[in-house]
Amino acid sequence: MPPVTGTSSPSVVESAPRRAGLGPRAAAALVFGSSAAVLVIEIVALRLLAPYLGLTLETSTMVIGIALSAIAFGSWLGGHVADQVDPRRLIGPSLGVSGAVVALTPAVLRSTAEWAPVVLLLIAGLTILVPGALLSAVTPFVTKLRLTSLAETGTVVGRLSGVGTVGAIVGTVLTGFVLVSRLPVSGILLGLGALLVAGSAWFEWRTRGWSGAPALTLVVVAGGLATTVAPGGCDVETKYHCARVVADPGGGGGRTLVLDGLRHSHVDLADPTRLKFAYVRAIAAVIDAAFPPGQPLAAHHVGGGGLTLPRYLAATRPGTRSVVSEIDGGVVRLDRDRLGLRPRAGIDVRVEDGRLGLRRMDTGSRDLVVGDAFGGVSVPWHLTTAEAMSDVRRVLDADGVYVANLIDHGDMDFARAEVATLAGTFDHVAVAGEPADIGLGPAAGAKGGNLVVLASDRPVDLRAVRRGLDARRTGWRVTSGDALDSWTGTAARLTDDHAPVDQLLQPFGPQRG
Repeated sequence: MPPVTGTSSPSVVESAPRRAGLGPRAAAALVFGSSAAVLVIEIVALRLLAPYLGLTLETSTMVIGIALSAIAFGSWLGGHVADQVDPRRLIGPSLGVSGAVVALTPAVLRSTAEWAPVVLLLIAGLTILVPGALLSAVTPFVTKLRLTSLAETGTVVGRLSGVGTVGAIVGTVLTGFVLVSRLPVSGILLGLGALLVAGSAWFEWRTRGWSGAPALTLVVVAGGLATTVAPGGCDVETKYHCARVVADPGGGGGRTLVLDGLRHSHVDLADPTRLKFAYVRAIAAVIDAAFPPGQPLAAHHVGGGGLTLPRYLAATRPGTRSVVSEIDGGVVRLDRDRLGLRPRAGIDVRVEDGRLGLRRMDTGSRDLVVGDAFGGVSVPWHLTTAEAMSDVRRVLDADGVYVANLIDHGDMDFARAEVATLAGTFDHVAVAGEPADIGLGPAAGAKGGNLVVLASDRPVDLRAVRRGLDARRTGWRVTSGDALDSWTGTAARLTDDHAPVDQLLQPFGPQRG
């Protein structure tokens, strides 16, 4: 009986047909570049949208969510299509079309925000989703071309996945540490769009495939031209803000510092005692009630902006020494170049985070600490907590006073929580604001906005504060004691472990002042 023989041998490995035209270096370059580009788009989108949606946790979450959705959808669809169509016909269009969309994004988003704000979220989502998905599809296209043998599937997929991850890391670091600090947002996107279209042209030259690069180059040029006439430009793009300085319409020395579309400070270059914003007048009323007239102070300002209050103290209390922690060096340059900050004014501005600045201050070294730091329309959460307030109390001397600007709306959940936090740190707390906003008027009249909170371990003359608020025509009132406890209610203290500031804040208006 003849031996039984099989029709195949387990030692034989099935091979896929080889495809020429894409070597390992070219494949790595495509995956690296497309992955890096997706992260550049994501980070820059946050900067581009901040003037219109605010730099909040919700905005960041939305942009990150859309970017991740684009990566997931592009990877899935790219892999599916790569099994149906020769990937060499798809890589060039994916790079080129994404480059054109990226180049048009600054002009399209800024024009939409100005003329059709109701569809801004939709347009913003598409400007992230479309290029993100097209660029994410490049990795499965390239993987398909590089899989020439089933025996090396793991090696090829693992290598390209690693290259893509490194590209994403480089795109993130390059954008956050280099590009944003040196180039305007529109310049970053136009440059990226041009690079993607150039990559498309390079690939089609290698493969003699799709030939749409010349047309897309014209789109990039058109995007650049449109950006120059689109609304929403900046005087300066700093690491953190789109910044403008706007002169008062009636002339004179008045200047308003606008950051991401929000009015952050008003300064009168000729008269630093002229205080335009109500909350600044309220802070000045508290300071003037808490300390004898003309007495020089040792002050620390958490947040600088246009340095309105340090200038006011220098003018009304000669000899005052103000240390300012301002995180944005670009804003400090504007203070010097456009807002008349002069050396030897008794104002020491340090480019640093406010919480870190507090930690560097000596114990008991300050008469006054002023909190006026904002990221968009909210106080950065790490400056609101019991631990941060403990640092404020440590820095103040025995008779020192902390006064801070807050913004809240609706049910004032954040403001109540911050007052509860201060009440757990200081012996005496009071709040000044519109009567309805602080429980001194009908609740139906509450509209929200700025509040000023003061805290100290010694009592402050609140009658003098009220007189100061009236003299400065704020229309505000001040509350403390049992009335403030009733307004605060059961609000929980904010801590480093739990400070949901963005979630506590209600929908906000467009102006700070």
